[in-house]
Amino acid sequence: MQPGPAGFPSGEPKLCGFLMKQGGPLRAWKQRWFTYEEKKNQLFYYRTPNDVMPLGWVELSGATFTYPLKSEPGTFQIKTPERTFILKAVTEELMLYWLQQLQVKRWQHRMMSMCSDPTNNNNNTADDFLPVLKSPIGLVGEGAASVPMTRIPLANVSLKHPLIEIQNSVHCLRKRSSQDWSQSVFHVEAPPWIPPNIADTVNTPTSPTLSTPSESPSLSPPLPLLNAADQAPPTDGRESPSLFESCSRRVKARSASTLPVRRRDMASQSSDRIGRLQQEKEMLMEEVKAQKELVWILHKALEASQLEKRTCAEFLAEEDEQERLELLRHRERQAADLRGRLDEAKMEVEVVKKSLAEKAMQVAELQHNNRMLKEKNNAKQEVIIKLSDQVTACLSEPRRPDSSSAGRINSQTLRQLRQENNNLKDDIEAYKTQNKFLNSEIYQLTKLWRKSSEQEKTLMVKCAFLEATNCQVESRYLGVLRRLQEIKSLHPAQREAVQKMIEDALKGELKRVTKLSVHRDHDEYGFKIIPDYEVEDMKLLAKIQALEIRSHNLLHQECLEHPLLSRWAQYLAGRSNDDFIITPELKILVREGVPREYRQRVWRCLVRARTLTSQERHPQRYQQLCEKSRTAPNPASRQVQLDLHRTLTTNQHFSSPSSPALQQLRRILLAFSWHNPAIGYCQGLNRLAALALLVLQSEEDAFWCLVAVVEAIMPQDYYTKNLVASQADQRVLKDFMAEKLPRLASHFEDHNIDVSLVTFNWFLVVFVESLPSDILMPLWDAFLYEGTKVIFRYTLALFKYKEDDILKIHDSVEIYQYLRFFTKTVSNARKLTSIAFNDMNPFPSRLLRNQRVLHLERLQAELRELEEQHKEFITESVVRKDKELDVMVSEDDEDL
Repeated sequence: MQPGPAGFPSGEPKLCGFLMKQGGPLRAWKQRWFTYEEKKNQLFYYRTPNDVMPLGWVELSGATFTYPLKSEPGTFQIKTPERTFILKAVTEELMLYWLQQLQVKRWQHRMMSMCSDPTNNNNNTADDFLPVLKSPIGLVGEGAASVPMTRIPLANVSLKHPLIEIQNSVHCLRKRSSQDWSQSVFHVEAPPWIPPNIADTVNTPTSPTLSTPSESPSLSPPLPLLNAADQAPPTDGRESPSLFESCSRRVKARSASTLPVRRRDMASQSSDRIGRLQQEKEMLMEEVKAQKELVWILHKALEASQLEKRTCAEFLAEEDEQERLELLRHRERQAADLRGRLDEAKMEVEVVKKSLAEKAMQVAELQHNNRMLKEKNNAKQEVIIKLSDQVTACLSEPRRPDSSSAGRINSQTLRQLRQENNNLKDDIEAYKTQNKFLNSEIYQLTKLWRKSSEQEKTLMVKCAFLEATNCQVESRYLGVLRRLQEIKSLHPAQREAVQKMIEDALKGELKRVTKLSVHRDHDEYGFKIIPDYEVEDMKLLAKIQALEIRSHNLLHQECLEHPLLSRWAQYLAGRSNDDFIITPELKILVREGVPREYRQRVWRCLVRARTLTSQERHPQRYQQLCEKSRTAPNPASRQVQLDLHRTLTTNQHFSSPSSPALQQLRRILLAFSWHNPAIGYCQGLNRLAALALLVLQSEEDAFWCLVAVVEAIMPQDYYTKNLVASQADQRVLKDFMAEKLPRLASHFEDHNIDVSLVTFNWFLVVFVESLPSDILMPLWDAFLYEGTKVIFRYTLALFKYKEDDILKIHDSVEIYQYLRFFTKTVSNARKLTSIAFNDMNPFPSRLLRNQRVLHLERLQAELRELEEQHKEFITESVVRKDKELDVMVSEDDEDL
């Protein structure tokens, strides 16, 4: 029995017993067996005390206990955040006992969770609101299970848990079968030892010898005059001394009349015989135990042989050799599965051992703190004792006979102190009462606050949904206006009315719906949320796009972003900030998008994985390159300075000429030009570096990100002067379009549309300034992890996203105009990502590499042919000029 809580007797029984529980559609009372589990702080309830599987449990950590006054006698409630349990005890005394014990158990579990020292007895609860109650006899504890249950037919059957009912029934059947098994042939039980008929041996003087050890004591006839209690065998396998005393007394009573002379001799002989029989009995009991163990071993061997026999029978029953081999493979797979489970169990054991070691360290630290607090407490107690001794000495000091006035003053002062002491005691009692009241008020306010917060959250979700619906309606309204504007067969009055409505929409009345958040024109990275279109008619398209983005973000924020954020937090938990292992799980998470809170860390780790060798070999590389840029003239500095003010002009971090981000970008580009002289500086690198600087917030990290993109991710010769690899990728894209989007490729071919005029810049700067930031950032997440294959996937996905709209245009000039800005009208990032990574499959990397090699060889051959033609043209032009010069000279000679 565990010691009871503070303030309660330690002999309290285990908290379990029968209670009535209200439940079901009819709200009927059902009798259930309730038992408290201390480790889990849960109250389990069963149908009967013999059940194994509980029907349910009550979580007491966040539960509150109430006692409704106007309900039936003995009724109380346990309220949890999930549901309310209505219970009823037989008496009000039993109800108060359960409430008090549940409060104490909950408090003890809370204190044990706060302090891991189980020997700490200072976990005193708060002031008791109820007097200490004793456990009702026979109604609480394990003894309450023997109380007959008041059952109503079909009232206590749980229709809600049929599986648990079946499991409990199976357990009862197994229990009965185990009792029947005890009487089987494999169960050996020691025969009861019955002492021999001592009277017969006494009445036979001619045979005073004892039985041989081979004779079993159980075969001797029982005493005829022994009662039922005497004939019962000892339960522990040993002989009871009282039995033999009664036997000896009866033998003496029988032989008193016939053999009075030999009484002492026979008594001594019977005691010797009893001692020998006890020894024989112990030897036989040990032999029986050994036989039991042998039978148990044989039983296990028989079970193993039967299992092997069944397996062999199954194997031999198969007629075909292939089926036998399949059976063997199945057994091998089962064995491999069991080995895998064993390895997993071992790993779990290691994890548990580590956690136990950590807990042990925490326990040691808490014990040390406990010792320190005890020492401080002892020191304070010593100081209090000294001060109390001084006060006692002052109060008990005798009065001086020559100072009566001083005595009167001291007595008056003493009375004042006593009065003040009594007043302070009254104040303490008043404060205690007030404290109880305030605790009750705090409890009520906490419930109100919890309810208010839940209502506020629900209202926020409803508000977001309504706002998203409003955005969708207004987006459709503006889309209808735009389509009406494109219709040429409208009446002039109707066209004027539509134009007036469009002008009203563009003036500013709908300004509140054009922003993703209040008073924000830019996102967290500084990109403009609503793009600026040069054409005046495209401003209406910008409003429609902003409304669609707003609606999409509101609808998917709760159901997509929060679970994704929790998955990333779980994956990054326990990993270092500088590096983590790249796994297939990381690939799935990256494709779904990296949350803004973790994007800087993830990008830094991905870039480090691409440039680990260079960074380890040159740890101070960026500082050295920056110093070189300050001291030595750079041939690319003039071009870098010209492109600085053309970089991300719509981003608020680069829009101002005095922005510090421009100076950081300049240092990064000059350092890269010194780092890779073969490339130096190429137009497009400024946008790559600017995006890396916005996310990583560090010059050195942005520099290494640029190095990783140019030297590790992109193919070789992608940013050289002739841009050979870039041109080869455009030809590879056309092959993929013919395969993945045949209708669109045929449409472009019919209207002589060269897609590379639009997509070349996409590939060169990886869609920077071509896509909205909410699509651009997830694209770069996957790009840094998977490489250039992501660019092809998203390019094809963009054309697939707008395929129907492009097929409706049949003028080449309008197609070019639409392709120039259509990427900024894509609003559903989730849909685009799904098309890129699902609809475009299969997309093997080996096929991409082979296509690149093929087109690169063809392009290089064409370039070599062009160079040869250029050389031939130069040679021919020189020869032609020489001939013309000779002709002119000869004509001059003739004139002379």
